[in-house]
Amino acid sequence: MVNRILASLLEGVFPQHCILCGLRSHHTLPLCADCAADLQPNQYGCTRCALPLPQTGPEITQAQCGNCLRDPPPFDRVIAPWLYDELMAYLIHRWKFQREQRLTPLLASLWLRRRDDIGDIDLMLPVPLHWRRLWWRGFNQSLLLCKALRGTNRALATIPLATKTLSRTRATAPQSGMNARERAGNLRNAFTVHKPCDNLRVAVIDDVFTTGATAVALATALRAAGASRVEIWCLARTPSPGN
Repeated sequence: MVNRILASLLEGVFPQHCILCGLRSHHTLPLCADCAADLQPNQYGCTRCALPLPQTGPEITQAQCGNCLRDPPPFDRVIAPWLYDELMAYLIHRWKFQREQRLTPLLASLWLRRRDDIGDIDLMLPVPLHWRRLWWRGFNQSLLLCKALRGTNRALATIPLATKTLSRTRATAPQSGMNARERAGNLRNAFTVHKPCDNLRVAVIDDVFTTGATAVALATALRAAGASRVEIWCLARTPSPGN
């Protein structure tokens, strides 16, 4: 009650403007209702990798894509509530590459807005950056998102956040512009797990799921350290290249 009153007072004195259209958002977050409605939810994704699938009936909600059926990945599922369309790409680009950390609460809110089946998790791990990339960018966007999720949701706040368990021990080239095979080679042996994860159910926090190369590399390392379940939690999922 008190927090709502304070938020309302702050909105009156320092009004928020929508990051997409520039108009008053009439909300404590910089996104208006109209622009929020234009974001595309990932409603019919593969139950393993969250790849958007064509809707053919109610049964699609329990379907896996052909790739996951033929060659099951080392992670158990991907939670990616939004499609990586132009609007979501713009938000994430401003957040990551233009260093607009003020967008972190908005992105955490968008993730939580569409998630009600988080399930039982023992550990939350942000995707680590190599120290050179961290020095250049100044922050790890996955860690910011992880902290915002825990600070916003009571259930997530009880899950330990591990920042020392996993590290990126090899500097890798930027992934943008690479195909799936190049990304997989780029990330080979890039991550090291420093603590045992025996029988732990781990959620890895990232921003965008593209080809899955990062998720596969991370899940493989965590499985080798004893993790019993690995989930990838990210903001958005890209469609298949043919879509």
